[in-house]
Amino acid sequence: MKYLYATLFGLCLITTQAFSQETSFSKPTIDIGVVVTDLEASLKFYTEVIGFSRAGSFTAAPDVANGAGLSDVSEGIVIEKLKLGEGAGATTLKLMQFGEPKKPDQTYINSTAGISYLTVFVTDTKAALARAAEHGVKPLAKGPVDLGGGKVFLSVIKDPDGNFIEFVGP
Repeated sequence: MKYLYATLFGLCLITTQAFSQETSFSKPTIDIGVVVTDLEASLKFYTEVIGFSRAGSFTAAPDVANGAGLSDVSEGIVIEKLKLGEGAGATTLKLMQFGEPKKPDQTYINSTAGISYLTVFVTDTKAALARAAEHGVKPLAKGPVDLGGGKVFLSVIKDPDGNFIEFVGP
């Protein structure tokens, strides 16, 4: 199976068979886990505003999550899985909610160390922003901003917890 990945800096074509033989990774994508303060609001945002589809859920037992060093909970952690795309190359976003987690400073992407934003590559920036506007979500600052040549634009919105989401596309 072949996958074509496009970035602002070029194209990369890989096959999953070659990928697994040349690296120690079993797949060429990563899953992203996001702790949210309101699971229902975040599910609505990521499905209706961004366009992820629900892909099921699972519960991580406390002995597993705690034993791995991920948490210090006494109950199982319900994790909602969302997919962006289809097949083995789809992005998986895992949303979970715990009591009152401490929020990082999300004033700007350089306000706090760590993963600061998600980039979603879209086929139509205006359509993505229109869908967001239908749900009361507006782009930050000027958005969309021309990334050069009038063909690719960047717009930034925030999810219900203030996390940055970039739309990149024509």
